[in-house]
Amino acid sequence: MSLAAAPRHPREALLGAQAGAVVLPVCDHYSGVEVRMRKSLQLQAEMTEEFGTCMFDVTLDCEDGAPVGGEADHAALVMTLALLADEKARVAVRVHPVDHPAFEQDIATIAGKAGHRLAHVMIPKVESVDDVIRAEKALESASAGHLPLQVLIESPAAVQRAFDIAAHPRVQSLSFGLMDFVSAHGGAIPADGMSAAGQFTHPLVVRAKLEIAAACHAAGKVPSHCVVTEFSDAAAMQAAAGKAAREFGYTRMWSIHPSQIRPILEAFAPPPREIEVASRIIAAAAQADWAPISFEGQLHDRASYRYFWQVLERAHQTGRALPDEMQAYFLQAYRRPSLTETITP
Repeated sequence: MSLAAAPRHPREALLGAQAGAVVLPVCDHYSGVEVRMRKSLQLQAEMTEEFGTCMFDVTLDCEDGAPVGGEADHAALVMTLALLADEKARVAVRVHPVDHPAFEQDIATIAGKAGHRLAHVMIPKVESVDDVIRAEKALESASAGHLPLQVLIESPAAVQRAFDIAAHPRVQSLSFGLMDFVSAHGGAIPADGMSAAGQFTHPLVVRAKLEIAAACHAAGKVPSHCVVTEFSDAAAMQAAAGKAAREFGYTRMWSIHPSQIRPILEAFAPPPREIEVASRIIAAAAQADWAPISFEGQLHDRASYRYFWQVLERAHQTGRALPDEMQAYFLQAYRRPSLTETITP
């Protein structure tokens, strides 16, 4: 059977209930100063033109970007930039925590007036499902109830509740807030636990990362890895991104400097040989109507097809070259079910 005659899109044929699982760009780039926010949006547009698809989210930051006392003006600026962004742009906003005096104002100004241009809203310092519900109600009050929420897990108590938070139908992704998490331990974790290398060795930090990743995968959500503050150290950045992707189960990572975006894409991309093998296996599987096949002396069926299809999805997300017949799948219309259709509270 030809590829064009395959009865169903691979996501539908192979993933079943998982077909509605959230898929996001592997890089989430943060900026909060006006000149950097504008440059970030310009860089996103340039790389979208280069790769033919949006390669990273730009999250405009209110929590760390707004000067004290200037929260309202900063929210208005973020709203304006979101409205001015290119139609192909993926623009998001990090608002203040739900218990901050500026939270409601952030939601009303940005989500209320530019919600139709936002990809998601990031809520920092989420401690429980109650915080998620409060954010959800604020969006609904601002007539932006369609927007998904991404949340930051930044304390030991929040890590303990990560599975419940990830399971909420409005939540799309959990991010790990490394520096606040370390600070929340009152000096019990040394400063090295916030470094590019040390964050992968201290047992409490490692445990938190694994809990967050496991919670996301259990709920079909996206685990997003924390920042690397040594943004001028390319080797440290590449090593951290590689560990997050290959050893800790993360499928997305924060960038805080433009120089970190391409290393994140590289680290999260499958190697060329794996892309080649995945393409050949999926092509043979489609030809067999997804029945078992023999490939290079090994049996493959839908269990392994699912893995190799997900390799191709990551390759597409990271701008890797795909054979024409595989690229065609990503040009086909596929309606991804909404979070509320696929996940119940």
